[in-house]
Amino acid sequence: MAAASLVALLLTVLIIPLLSFLLIAAKRSSSRLQRGDGRRLPPSPPGGLPLLGHLHLLGRLPHRALGSMAASCGPVMLLRLGQVPTVVASSAAAAEEAMKTRDLAFASRPRLLMADRLYYGTRDMVFAPSGERWRQLRRVCVSRLLSPGRVLCFRAAREQEVAALLGRVRAAAAADGAAVVNLSELLITYSNAVISRATFGDGSYGLDGDDGGGGTKLRKVFGEFEELLGTVPMAEVVPWLWPVDVATGLERKARRTSEEIDRLLERVIADHRRRRRGARRVVGDGEDDRRDFVDVLLDLSETEEEVGGVQLDTVTIKATVVDMLVAGTDTSYSLLEWAMAELINHPTQMRKLQDEIRAAVAGGVTEDDLPRLPYLKAVIKETLRLHPPGPLLLPRETLEDTELQSYHVPARTRVVINAWAIGRDPDTWGENAEDFMPERFAADGEAEYQKMGLDFRFLPFGAGRRGCPGVGFAVPANELALASLLYHFDWEVPGGGRPAVVDMTEVNGLAVRLKKALLLVAKPWPR
Repeated sequence: MAAASLVALLLTVLIIPLLSFLLIAAKRSSSRLQRGDGRRLPPSPPGGLPLLGHLHLLGRLPHRALGSMAASCGPVMLLRLGQVPTVVASSAAAAEEAMKTRDLAFASRPRLLMADRLYYGTRDMVFAPSGERWRQLRRVCVSRLLSPGRVLCFRAAREQEVAALLGRVRAAAAADGAAVVNLSELLITYSNAVISRATFGDGSYGLDGDDGGGGTKLRKVFGEFEELLGTVPMAEVVPWLWPVDVATGLERKARRTSEEIDRLLERVIADHRRRRRGARRVVGDGEDDRRDFVDVLLDLSETEEEVGGVQLDTVTIKATVVDMLVAGTDTSYSLLEWAMAELINHPTQMRKLQDEIRAAVAGGVTEDDLPRLPYLKAVIKETLRLHPPGPLLLPRETLEDTELQSYHVPARTRVVINAWAIGRDPDTWGENAEDFMPERFAADGEAEYQKMGLDFRFLPFGAGRRGCPGVGFAVPANELALASLLYHFDWEVPGGGRPAVVDMTEVNGLAVRLKKALLLVAKPWPR
């Protein structure tokens, strides 16, 4: 009994000071938000808890939870996620103000612990804080890696990988007695192959899956990388709960994954440097430029004046390469998967798109055919509206005290744009905002994707200074793959049941995707 009393006393002595310290820290966090000479802060949803704040309200699908909160609380909300004050914008007007009218004030990135671990201390372009180094690195990516000329250089690789995708579909259909194809797996392989060839060259280091088994392992590593990047460690929002990340294995998994990715990148860069010895030649304007991203970055690393003084050392090159790989794989795969799922569930729209493609194309789809397929572009835009790959755009951080929809937003506040909620806002899209209707984009003509950042009704690629610069690179690969799959095959759910419905349940990650693999019957056309 005495021992039990002693244990209770020790626990009391330890726990009470700890709780007092944590409550004081939480009050200080709240008081920082209140500073502003009485200026009005955004409203907060009910249900916040001491220390945790609104963290427990996010659930497994934060974009949906935040959308529900906004419906009752308003399009601009202030949440306390642990000790992190976070403003959430869920309307087109609020997004336009944050990413256009006051873009400079909202242009930085918060420090994200997982990105810091996986991106070499945010030495990349995507997660780097605002500043001269970030501006120059973005300029390098836009003008040297993702320019229209560079995109055109990879046309042959895209068409070859689409041909390989079609071959895998035919082989999978022939190998299965019921002709059922795991399209999700094939789309992952395709997306990996396209971006890895652009990044690493034809020596894709196993990411295309055609290396006798190693591709599966590497795709698994990159899958874990993307899963980790979509995870918020407890240490980030509630620092005193850092042991949770250790106990759950998150810290160990992050360390192991970052080390495996780093070994791959070191090998890639070493191989490129070895091949370049004695054969380096700067490609002039107008010449056939077949360099991959690594070669371009290595060229620039030797001419510092061309990159505005940014030191493109090996670490920066590795971080930039990871940007390209992650942005180009998961988002492209999820877009193609969602598009096929929506078309299966809407056979009238699928038939309309197939009729357009088959009337405009003879023998097989090439990139020359894509400008003649306006309904294809409308389908892709409608898919992006309903299923933006990153439903909560990468968070921003305010550089200074500013305003959003007349609410005061203090400096260094985290800001999240709920692109998913904006794309389904009935005030913008009407009562059928939840319905898949590509016809709503029919008036857009060729529907130039590069202009989507100017239309704040839906923001799959973000907008403003922090908008995604890789839209032009992603579009032809996605259009070509979707058009080819619909030209060469008729698709339906296994069993031929009616109605033909794909389970659209989501699973959260870096890109929100279907929870269950997309298993479909592929019937070659013409038969």
